[in-house]
Amino acid sequence: MSIACVLRYVFAGFAALWLAAPEVRAAEPLLSAPTVADFFRPAKMLKPMLSPSGRHLAAAVSGDDGRIRLAVLDLENLQDSKIVANYSDADVQRYWWLNDKRLAYTITDLQAGSGEWTPPGLWAVDRDGSDARKLIKAHFQFISDKSSLIVDRSLPWHWRFHSSLNDGSDDVLVQNHHFGLDGNVDDTSLSRLNTRTGLMRSLSGSVASHVKNWWVDAQGQPVASEGWHQGRYTSHWRNAQGVWGVWQQGSTYDSALPRIHSFLRDGTVLALAASASGIRALYRVDTASRQLESEPLVSLKGYDFDGDLIVDMDSGALVGVHFETDAEGTAWLDPTLSKAQAEVDALVPGMVNRLDCRRCLAAPVLLVSSHSDTQPPVYSIYRRDSKSLSVGARSRPWINARQMGQRDMFSIRARDGMSLPLLLTRPAGKAAAPRPAVVLVHGGPYVRGAHWAWEPQAQFLASRGYVVIEPDFRGSTGYGFAHFRAGWKQWGLAMQDDLADAVEWAVKQGWVDGKRVCIAGASYGGYATLMGLIKHHDLYQCGFEWVGVSDIELMYTINWSDSSDEWKRFGMPVLVGDRQRDAEQLRATSPLQQAQRLRRPLLIAHGGSDRRVPIQHGSDFYDAVKKTNPQVEWIGYPDEGHGWRKLETQIDFWTRVERFLDKHIGPGRRD
Repeated sequence: MSIACVLRYVFAGFAALWLAAPEVRAAEPLLSAPTVADFFRPAKMLKPMLSPSGRHLAAAVSGDDGRIRLAVLDLENLQDSKIVANYSDADVQRYWWLNDKRLAYTITDLQAGSGEWTPPGLWAVDRDGSDARKLIKAHFQFISDKSSLIVDRSLPWHWRFHSSLNDGSDDVLVQNHHFGLDGNVDDTSLSRLNTRTGLMRSLSGSVASHVKNWWVDAQGQPVASEGWHQGRYTSHWRNAQGVWGVWQQGSTYDSALPRIHSFLRDGTVLALAASASGIRALYRVDTASRQLESEPLVSLKGYDFDGDLIVDMDSGALVGVHFETDAEGTAWLDPTLSKAQAEVDALVPGMVNRLDCRRCLAAPVLLVSSHSDTQPPVYSIYRRDSKSLSVGARSRPWINARQMGQRDMFSIRARDGMSLPLLLTRPAGKAAAPRPAVVLVHGGPYVRGAHWAWEPQAQFLASRGYVVIEPDFRGSTGYGFAHFRAGWKQWGLAMQDDLADAVEWAVKQGWVDGKRVCIAGASYGGYATLMGLIKHHDLYQCGFEWVGVSDIELMYTINWSDSSDEWKRFGMPVLVGDRQRDAEQLRATSPLQQAQRLRRPLLIAHGGSDRRVPIQHGSDFYDAVKKTNPQVEWIGYPDEGHGWRKLETQIDFWTRVERFLDKHIGPGRRD
């Protein structure tokens, strides 16, 4: 494939009007549905990033072969733009500007199965493609190659990129991972690495062991760390004399201790902590007393703060905050940037428009990322002098927003009165009657699952005529400690009831046909699918799950897994259930132990190289359930891991799902 073809797409300019897609009108003829591949193929452009001066734009771009390259665009002379990292057998994964001339990046292989994991490595290159250097190896190498007399200064695979320094240098911070006997990270150390010479110096000093995360000051010196070991969490803070001391200490899993968020150039220290309402907010920390200020700097009603600070690179001033509530938003502290946000929002109405910058107060341009529930990201440049948008590129130009389903956030009440956040996707067009539905259960489960944005799985299902219900059941994070805490030891119990309550609510709204509902999910969502078909068999007509947990006891005992001994000994007894004290409950809520009760149609898929939920979970359950249920289909993908990476796997799996749903709750169902 010609690199010129990739650049031709990147350089293409679009008028601002394509950003706002009109809603579908009932009288419009229906367009042919997008193909399965349209939802899961790589984006044409993703994660663009302005250089510090704002003149250049780095972006990951894909071509017809699906490989992702790193391109650098000269915004004042597009003809001088070029691909600076290009591999025939790998894809650029992440990248960072180190200064206005040099970048660093990591790679992966998105065309290999997800089970074929290799370390990401680290490379650096100038924006014109020159002076490329490998800094960290992207493969496991336990035996040194002595065939060359040239000194190879690249670091072994267990090193990782930590952060760029934003000090104008060519240096980066890198973190060495030290592994325990269970194969998981036990400790890390921090060093400063020159990306041109490969020379490195250690920064860690005499900090306590079992450090997992580091924070540095404006000079790139470590000032705080956190770690956990044998169920105990500890954070350390270095004082002005260079002496490290304990800041916070407590249980890793069942406490809500304050945690360091960031150190700003002006000396401001920010931390995350629970407010009086139990919602995680952003606080300033008094550096003398090391106590939180009484009032938070950022607090979001009903939502934990989990956002990004926008810091002007020149002055070091905090000029804004990106955050997420029911949708993404930005609060600007600088009036000129607040005005620019209003101007962009007027040009691109009905979209979430995120502005990004480096030298925010002086830069002539801002990067605009626009998206909605029906529109995948579109990237543009906002020129502040002319107040205009230019150099626009759609991340997925083949997606027609008019064909996508509308996604809305709701807050409903569970049967015990607890507030239950829920994201509902309704197919495009007006419904003549209640529609069939899929309850799509997120994995984790201790994460936030619902985000108001275009999402391939939900939109694929909606494009086939299904309402998609995505509850953030108790135990999900992002909605305060109480919502998270309410899910402890509730696998198969209240967490499962939340899913059923969400279905019953959607039926009462008149949007869903209660006799045509299927449950689905991956990982924990796969577990919830199995338990839903067992516990609420009258509610669900079918289920499909992939890489799902089927046996809680096996989570404890299996050795061929990447679950750490720390998690099994100290995390699972608190969050899932104790093997001794809760043995009866765990048996009652393990799908494998209840397999004979599952009588509904079921589609199971698993990756042969899954180390998070090994394939034994799937094969054991299939062997047990097929004895009493002839309506079970099994699919194995030998080279996939915990989820699907290869496009051919995505196409095969979701095509099977489409047929499965059509047969059991769709137009092809025979009553």
